[in-house]
Amino acid sequence: MFSHLSCASAFSFKYGTTQPQDLVARAAQFGAPALAITDRDSLAGVIRFVQATKDFGIAPIVGVNLQLDNYRVTLLAQSDGGWRSLCRLMSALRPDRNLPTLHIEKIKSLAEYTSNLILLHGPDSQVANLITKHRPDQALQVFNKYRPYFADSVIECVSHLAPGDGPRSTSHAGRMQGFARDHDLPAVITNAVRMLNATDGPIADILDASRKLVPLHKRHVERQNNEAYLKSNQAMRDLADEISRAAGERNGRALLRTTQRITERCILSAQEFGLGGIELPEPEVVGVSNYQEMRALLRNRCESGLNWRYSSSDDLAKARARLDDELATVATLGYESYFLTVADVADMARDAGIRVAARGSGAGSLICHLLGISGVDPIRYGLLMERFCSPLRRALPDIDIDVESARRLEIYDLVFKKYQHRTATVAMIDTYRARHAIRDTGAALGMSQSEIDLIAKSLPHIRARNISKALESLPELRNLNINTPLAAMAIKLAERLDGLPRNLAMHPCAVVLSNSTLPDRTPMLINASGYSMVEFDKDDVEAIGLLKLDILGVRMQSAIAYAVKEVQRTEGRALDIESVPLDDPDTYKLIQSTRTIGLFQIESPGQRELVGKLQPDCFEDLIIDISLFRPGPVKSDMITPFLNARHGFKPAQLIHPDLHGVLAQTQGVVVFHEQVIQIISIMAGISYAEADEKRRALGDFSKQQEICDWFYENCARYPKSVVDEIWQVLRAFASFGFCKAHAAAFALPTYQSAWLKTHHPAAFIAGLLTHDPGMYPKRLILDEARQMEIAVLPVDVNKSDVVYKVEGNGIRLALSDIAGISDAEADNIVRAQPYLDLTDFVRRAGASLPVTEKLVMVGAFDAIHEINTKITRRDLLLHLADINRSPAAALPGAQLTFGFKAPDLKPSGLPDLNKAERVQHEIETLGMEVTSHMLSFYGKFLNAIGAVKSSDLLKQRSGSTVLVAGVKVALQQPPVRSGKRVIFLSIDDGFGCSDATFFEDTLKENLEFAQTLFSAQLLLVRGIVRRTGPKGISIRATGAWDLSAAYESFSQKKSNLIS
Repeated sequence: MFSHLSCASAFSFKYGTTQPQDLVARAAQFGAPALAITDRDSLAGVIRFVQATKDFGIAPIVGVNLQLDNYRVTLLAQSDGGWRSLCRLMSALRPDRNLPTLHIEKIKSLAEYTSNLILLHGPDSQVANLITKHRPDQALQVFNKYRPYFADSVIECVSHLAPGDGPRSTSHAGRMQGFARDHDLPAVITNAVRMLNATDGPIADILDASRKLVPLHKRHVERQNNEAYLKSNQAMRDLADEISRAAGERNGRALLRTTQRITERCILSAQEFGLGGIELPEPEVVGVSNYQEMRALLRNRCESGLNWRYSSSDDLAKARARLDDELATVATLGYESYFLTVADVADMARDAGIRVAARGSGAGSLICHLLGISGVDPIRYGLLMERFCSPLRRALPDIDIDVESARRLEIYDLVFKKYQHRTATVAMIDTYRARHAIRDTGAALGMSQSEIDLIAKSLPHIRARNISKALESLPELRNLNINTPLAAMAIKLAERLDGLPRNLAMHPCAVVLSNSTLPDRTPMLINASGYSMVEFDKDDVEAIGLLKLDILGVRMQSAIAYAVKEVQRTEGRALDIESVPLDDPDTYKLIQSTRTIGLFQIESPGQRELVGKLQPDCFEDLIIDISLFRPGPVKSDMITPFLNARHGFKPAQLIHPDLHGVLAQTQGVVVFHEQVIQIISIMAGISYAEADEKRRALGDFSKQQEICDWFYENCARYPKSVVDEIWQVLRAFASFGFCKAHAAAFALPTYQSAWLKTHHPAAFIAGLLTHDPGMYPKRLILDEARQMEIAVLPVDVNKSDVVYKVEGNGIRLALSDIAGISDAEADNIVRAQPYLDLTDFVRRAGASLPVTEKLVMVGAFDAIHEINTKITRRDLLLHLADINRSPAAALPGAQLTFGFKAPDLKPSGLPDLNKAERVQHEIETLGMEVTSHMLSFYGKFLNAIGAVKSSDLLKQRSGSTVLVAGVKVALQQPPVRSGKRVIFLSIDDGFGCSDATFFEDTLKENLEFAQTLFSAQLLLVRGIVRRTGPKGISIRATGAWDLSAAYESFSQKKSNLIS
């Protein structure tokens, strides 16, 4: 049987056309005993390739195609250590982001690695080039030059049936085989595969053009025909015969025998890649000498946490019993190093003064709570260790930690300093989606940039394969001119690029922590941020047993930390946000009021409506709220039965007394994964660990019947009617629920942000504006501040900082918001404060002229120069021009003027900026209006048409038709239960936020509505009021218009009537 030894997958970025698993599936279909992956310049696809070979039962061979001087060769890893050598070699060749390249001196220096690799001289090698030139003597010299440094050197014969006698022709392949025979060298046959099917040729051409950044032309395309695909065993035997006859042989048996011999030397096992294993940091990394001491250290640290987190004897006894259970599980799995390492990272962050909090199912572990990884008490809130870590599950558990986004890289630096070669960042595979696919395909086909932009920018963020569907179904895209043959071809080819890898990037938060053998098991490179990075993505590193820690930079954590520091600065007292009580009535009143803009997790239109209905009054309610507002629960309509039971409209369905403790808090609705685990455990009489395995199986539709049969058999002690009802609940909700531990971890910063907004609103909003953590633009946050009677203070060159600052009962705008200002300029301005006047500023601040002009126009010098009717901002602008023309302007820093007097500031008689001009400059310079809201200019028009202010919507009766207007601040198209298209719009009118929902029937009724929503910034919306409780309100939209256009039309009609 034949095995292909040269296959480029899609992880030969912008070269290969096929995913590794598809190549393996085809090879298995042909009955191949083994298959090689030899991607260009990368090993990024190796792990998923090896996993696929394991699934399909064929042997993996791994290699890489590299540049050797100005040519290309292939290296294959030998059995027993070849993979380690290949990893080490690739890492050594990539000290930066440049492509790995070989030359003789580098090969000599890395001979300890190359000596375990086999070198293939193929059609793109220097040997092949010299044979093309009929210089076999020189070809032999080149062959022998590299031969001593590799385990073996082999001639690779490739025929793509190309015409002539150049590379990839049968004639050339025959001469390669003849050269090998004449010099007693091994020769193999490959098909230099880069495609799965012959029909993939056009995709290969697009990738070639995109990789080379040139339009399609035969001189830019590497293929001469469609032969570089994965051929069957018989096709390759026939090709071997054809090549061998061209070499003067009777048949291809000798060529096939050598190919088989090299194949056998290169077969690897899944274990060599670490599949199924776990590689954690050694005991000495956490400060002990062996695993017994590490186990004792973990227990001691947890015991210490028990004594200060639990005070009553009952709580302490309960916690100690649970701790014993959890530690037993950890000991069984050998995960002590895992928990201690994650705790070490959290401790390093806290020691550096960086906020850190756990997220995800890890919050369900008491060990995580006692080690300080998680701030949520799992016993108090009914969280389960088994949902996070189970003795029946060998996969490493996943602990994610949230840190201040502004300081995330500081933690990276701390981790790399301590763990050194045991740690690396994780790669992320950037794949083709709709916009990139259209851009690359359009450029390759020679479309104009304007045509490409028109289509690409109009497309939503969707899979490339869905481009045609989107163009047909989305009303706002129907007017695009895509009927030309070239555009139609571009769309068709772009869809075929769907999901193909484009490049490697640094994962935004994942790092791996392992032992000292990490460099032996994964190739690494230096990423753009200067950190070492494994070539594998998050799924791959987990598959080979590496500890993946997600260090997520969360802007809300930065906002909270900033607010706490502002409280300390302005009030002169320390605030420990981690110790605030979780039952503060005023905090829950704020949440119940739906004034939740800026709050973590509960500021979206849908969440504001939900908290208005739910009316949370305790921390558990926040956990439920966050869990309900997820795609699964929303799609399966868990919210309606929960709210009906909570407010007494319908009785809670608790089903059976045994389940009262599990279902009472959620009104009989199964919201959490933990509830599913508890129900199965109680009903079937099994452990939580076993129940979690059943819960996981429930999510797989193909296994539901098997679980159903098992459930009925093991619940025979309950009446069949009870089992029927519970099974229907489990089947309906088990795959849609949410992890309660995850929700609890989210609920903590949600509550903390609400507490800060309640008790320290100015400091909190300053934090929001500085770190911008939410979904809304700053203009809406400023309006929220005004609604809370917090003054918004303008930019001032003597009082503004780089960041937003609390000043009295107000917030001073930041210099960093000035368009075009650099960090250095902003820092210099603050460093040189205070200034006497504009002249002093020009001489000492070091700001550029454009930045200084913008500062003048937004009023940053108004206070210094007491701008009034006599001296205006226009006068200051003229004065600035005079200063820059005067000799004094050339004097640096604070030097004496040496007699050069600055020009006098005199009134010019020019009028000051009017209200509209001030707002225009604010929007252009700051990106938001400060002195007046944009809608204030439309006040008379809006009053004339009866538009309703957002603050008056609660006074409207449910079912009434209203007009609302505002600046677009959010537009979303989330998945909904029906699968139909829905657009959620939020607009701001200066009095608050109005939320409108556009359903598919409205959008289809008038195609211009969707176009208006996406194109206009000022909107006028008509809709029907929907009241959802005392504080919940939304609008079912029936129309949308561009407010500016509507105003112009109204003014024109009014003018015509007057005339």
